[in-house]
Amino acid sequence: MFIIATAQVHAQDAAKAPKLANVTILATGGTIAGSGATSTTTVGYTAATVGVQQLIKAVPELAKVANVNGEQVFQIASESMTNDHWLTLAKRVNTLLAQNNVDGVVITHGTDTLEETAYFLNLVVKSRKPVVLVGAMRPSTAMSADGPINLYNAVLLAADPSAAGKGVLVAMGDQIHGARDVSKTNTSTPDAFKTTELGMLGYIQGSKPYFYHVTTRKHTADTEFDIANLSALPQVDIVYGYANMNTVALDAFVAAGAKGIIHAGTGDGSVAAKVKPGLVAARKGGAIIVRASRVGQGILARNGEANDDELDFVVSDTLSPQKARILLMLGLTKTNSTKELQRMFYTY
Repeated sequence: MFIIATAQVHAQDAAKAPKLANVTILATGGTIAGSGATSTTTVGYTAATVGVQQLIKAVPELAKVANVNGEQVFQIASESMTNDHWLTLAKRVNTLLAQNNVDGVVITHGTDTLEETAYFLNLVVKSRKPVVLVGAMRPSTAMSADGPINLYNAVLLAADPSAAGKGVLVAMGDQIHGARDVSKTNTSTPDAFKTTELGMLGYIQGSKPYFYHVTTRKHTADTEFDIANLSALPQVDIVYGYANMNTVALDAFVAAGAKGIIHAGTGDGSVAAKVKPGLVAARKGGAIIVRASRVGQGILARNGEANDDELDFVVSDTLSPQKARILLMLGLTKTNSTKELQRMFYTY
């Protein structure tokens, strides 16, 4: 009788237990999968050496918050991320999220271009299910490795219904950031990821996400971009502004076939006197010119430091040059109209 009664109690407890969400981890490499020569090696390590199953095995607590499985999509350091990698990754994310047995996706990623991949996915994922990017500033072999807790938090977040519909998220250092505005702000410290001016979305504390802000910009299922049938993205390059700037890089990019140029100007996207003719010529030749700023914060004023209406330029709003490049690439798959492209920059 005792054995039967105990079995009945266990069955009742199991029935009462909340159903765990199904989360797929897509691994792409990076520091979170890196290894160093010693436990104190926090710089000079080798990225992308640990496979996704090892990452999952290293955090057994994941089993308490979700039913987790993993796929190794790439195994690269993220400075080597390409447009082709993005298209492959985005298509896999969309395929997974279209399945009823997948409730959320976590992407482990190197930190160097994590913000760019996050924003690309924010524009092309066709689902409101949670997508969370996560990385680490220290390799898995370091005594102070931040990867395990970051991964735990990312899976926790992807499994939580409160994360749905909020766009692609980044989980780093117990904080929740939105893909559009987050950036890496330090070369090596664990608190590198910040949304410096517009603010992070929330915290993860006590195994629970807390949201305080949401983005007002359109994202994911509400965007006009569709990469399902794309095999390549238009060439868009970034020209960096600096004192004594010349047109060598600009001319080379245009000669190489760039369909768009992001001008990462000084201050409010200022254009140097001897660079302006090159930008004007590039625009007349068919390339789209987007004025952005190297500053890192603030709105880029249209018709401020240049007569954008007269020159037929586009301005980046608050997007960093690297994120402006992503939006322009996707915009160019839809239109060559500068008016329409400017609308996109004010929409996304």
